[in-house]
Amino acid sequence: MQLYHHPYSLDSQKVRLALEEKGIDYTSYHVNPITGKNMDSSFFRMNPSGKLPVFKNGSHIIFNTIEIIQYIERIAVVSSGGGVSFSGREVVEWMQKIQDWNPKFFTLSHIPDKDRFYVSKFIRRVVIARMAEAPDLAGAYHQKLREAYKTEDKLKDQDVLRVNKEHLIRLLDEVETQLNETAYLAGEEFSLADVTLIPVLARLVLLDLEDEYIRSRPNIAEYWLLVKQRPSYKQVIGKYFDGWGRYRTLIRTWCFVRIRSMLKRY
Repeated sequence: MQLYHHPYSLDSQKVRLALEEKGIDYTSYHVNPITGKNMDSSFFRMNPSGKLPVFKNGSHIIFNTIEIIQYIERIAVVSSGGGVSFSGREVVEWMQKIQDWNPKFFTLSHIPDKDRFYVSKFIRRVVIARMAEAPDLAGAYHQKLREAYKTEDKLKDQDVLRVNKEHLIRLLDEVETQLNETAYLAGEEFSLADVTLIPVLARLVLLDLEDEYIRSRPNIAEYWLLVKQRPSYKQVIGKYFDGWGRYRTLIRTWCFVRIRSMLKRY
């Protein structure tokens, strides 16, 4: 089994948490979307959307995050000889509810315009360069360029950003209410619902929004302290974003983009 992912990718974090929690071995391939590695023709042929993560088991390839997590659960059940049960309806409903919130516009809107424009310009040039290298994929690459321009337009639309933020607030308020009743999102035991929620909270912390969105909700704040103690969190998220690891990860990527831009090597 192979997983194409990156520590920055929120959906990648969800899948990796599921793999760690279920104890599933896999081969890891880092594909950094900020440096445009997801636009390399070898990856793009496998997944023309260029999105992460991608899970591959033999000839079976899955792109949808929830489907990947549920597939991992099936593997764990089979491996255990049937001693582990599948997630119940409440868990699946929470997973989908969390997945329905798109973190893309929220994340980008909290990045300084100058930095966001710089990276966006770099990625567009990467796409154009890859298009010249693989003309048979020109149609798919053109689609990615159109998506990039549409994203920039939507980031200028305050209504889009407002709706996205309100969606997040409603979700967190619902989580806060649920955690007043149970220790974890779908009951008293850690589940795949928690696997999908943890990266959302981690993204808020990464954007320095912990006070506004987490600490202002006492149940979520307590829950956040609890789940950060799990080995899966430390391996998937803490390793890259806690303490100095956070700056090392960001600085390494930023230096790559700056150097490649100066050398005009895309």
